[in-house]
Amino acid sequence: MKPDEKPNLRDQFGRTIEYLRLSVTDRCDLRCFYCIPEGFTDFQEPKNWLNFDEIELVVRAFTELGTHRVRITGGEPLVRKNLDQLAKRLASLPGLNDLSLSSNGTRLQKMATKLVDSGVSRINVSLDSLNPERYKEITKGKLSKVIDGLLAAKAAGLAPIKINTVLMKGINETEISDLIEFCMLHHFTLRFIETMPLGDTGRAATDYYFDLSQLRKKLEKEYQLIPDINTGGGPAKYWRTPDNNFSIGFITPLSQHFCETCNRVRLSVDGTLYMCLGQEHNVELRPLLRDGISLEELKIVIQDAIQLKPERHFFNENPSQLVRG
Repeated sequence: MKPDEKPNLRDQFGRTIEYLRLSVTDRCDLRCFYCIPEGFTDFQEPKNWLNFDEIELVVRAFTELGTHRVRITGGEPLVRKNLDQLAKRLASLPGLNDLSLSSNGTRLQKMATKLVDSGVSRINVSLDSLNPERYKEITKGKLSKVIDGLLAAKAAGLAPIKINTVLMKGINETEISDLIEFCMLHHFTLRFIETMPLGDTGRAATDYYFDLSQLRKKLEKEYQLIPDINTGGGPAKYWRTPDNNFSIGFITPLSQHFCETCNRVRLSVDGTLYMCLGQEHNVELRPLLRDGISLEELKIVIQDAIQLKPERHFFNENPSQLVRG
């Protein structure tokens, strides 16, 4: 590598891995029917979770290999105690220039300012309905908590704020216009997501599958949408209004999969590094971390692991193949 050349992680198909999704807990304070089975209690025990030192070492290895985006996820990441302290440690790592967080929004009202102070710059918030009764049916939660959290996040200066809506036929498809108007009013970016056959609950939710490609064509005409050159770091493809005041994204793992441009891997709370959301290719890092692996040795393990990243998922051909939820 030349002295002025930045390191990077590249898989066998030529994709550069610049984005790490970091799960800090498998627990969640909501029970969305397409995500967690009703009555589910088989969460990881905290002793199996990576501690903050271990997480920081893994993220440092990734950043030194050229990965510059990290998104903190869960479960619901804000149920992890002292998360703002972890975020502050990660934000200070050289080479990490984009630290974001995905949340269900229920705890944002209390945490928004702490997140900003710790170095988190932007958030994605799950919001599948603006109808309190329907929201409760989908999530078993209280919509007002999420709305209050979103307004607190906006006031704290988190930006952009992206709203993630899993669009489901017969469930919330009648709320498309309301969601658009809500996001326009608050200058939030709206992202519609297709259901994915992940685990038993995800496969059951495919009964509500809504093809976003047809919706996009409809909204293009209705709102005069044009392609947005700001694609972001993830799989969404964006369109915007001509006045540039509203942006909408579509995440389409089934109707138009985005595997050829996949730039990310996932680290689970127990230290398992997954190369693909739709495949089981993985490397367990926790045993290595607890055996005292060095930073340089860990970087070699990660480089080798990236070569396991598959070319694509097979949700369409074989939706039952993935046992991981």
